[in-house]
Amino acid sequence: MHNASMSEKELLTDLLNSEKTLVKDYASNCTETACANLRKLLLNCMTECSGDQFAVFEQMNSRNMYKTKTAKPQDVQTAKQDMDTLQQETW
Repeated sequence: MHNASMSEKELLTDLLNSEKTLVKDYASNCTETACANLRKLLLNCMTECSGDQFAVFEQMNSRNMYKTKTAKPQDVQTAKQDMDTLQQETW
């Protein structure tokens, strides 16, 4: 009998990807409902799931399993300005 096991990194990667998918699914379903109570429930679930996703990411990042690069302050400022402009254009 073959006993397949996953490494810690594989398990965390699988969990991270699952949480990302759930966040996307909650967001998509939230935009498709007209029921205020269901929308509130989906938003709460999405927020909780997003927190879980970030917790998994932090664990992976602290163990050097998920590499990120530090954003330059200018890049952050540019992204913020782009989002501000987009928001103004859509309102």
